Amino acid sequence: MTAPRPLIAVDWGTSSLRGARLDPHGQVIESREFASGILTVPPGQFEAVFHERFGDWMQAPGALCLISGMAGSRQGWQEAPYCPCPAGFAELGQHLLWLQPQRIALVPGLSFLAADALHTPDVMRGEEVQIFGALQSAGRDSATLVLPGTHSKWVQVHGGRVTQFQTFMTGEVFALMSQHSILGRTLDLNGPFDEAVFLQGIDQSLQPGRVLHHLFSVRTLGLFERLSAAQLPSYLSGLLIGEELRHQAVANGSGPVIVIGNPALTLRYTLALQHLRIPCQSRGAEATWAGLFALSLTC
Repeated sequence: MTAPRPLIAVDWGTSSLRGARLDPHGQVIESREFASGILTVPPGQFEAVFHERFGDWMQAPGALCLISGMAGSRQGWQEAPYCPCPAGFAELGQHLLWLQPQRIALVPGLSFLAADALHTPDVMRGEEVQIFGALQSAGRDSATLVLPGTHSKWVQVHGGRVTQFQTFMTGEVFALMSQHSILGRTLDLNGPFDEAVFLQGIDQSLQPGRVLHHLFSVRTLGLFERLSAAQLPSYLSGLLIGEELRHQAVANGSGPVIVIGNPALTLRYTLALQHLRIPCQSRGAEATWAGLFALSLTC
């Protein structure tokens, strides 16, 4: 199956704007990236910014543009209601929000209601196309996936449909602890990543006690000069990622965990998973383009 129309794939996030022009087989012909995340766009100016960045691409006859990410949030171009889980390509395609009929659409993102007493909701925007793109490239329709970031996502997919997911504020807590708490007074954030110290943090997170207790060890290990200021960020990162991992149940026989993200983050999660003897494989930014291309085939 080939895409019947030229596809412009766009990932419009909080801090950045990325786009790619794809050929009929889903290969990237040209890509662009700008520091034009949704928080930088004045109200009512999303259409103008879009055409400034990608208007020339949209002049191709029959061009189709699919936009994923925070452009579909309440603070974005227009709010695209979440598609409830379980959901696959078919459900996402049915929930596209068309800004220009059959020409420009926002991908809706996913919502999930946890099976707890309060039925706590969870949401994602942008990660859903990465998930499906990574599965396509891996040739799988069922997997456990993790998408590291400011708000990390752990996702279960069965039979090509996302059945459940959980969000962890790991990256944001790291930023808060390292920049806006007393721990930050002892950290050198310019130090190189220390793999051994990172894994020490992973091991510490698995010891009896809670993360609020373990976090104080960042201060005391520096105070007693057991770790240097340059090593402490790696240790803090290991503590927080380890806390995230301790809550995951990876099903036996489900295949390697798929880690999707930028190389620096996927490296840390891969190291942690391998340290815990959990098979894994990584995917990068290409998962977004693969997901949007596959979704375009449903339009």
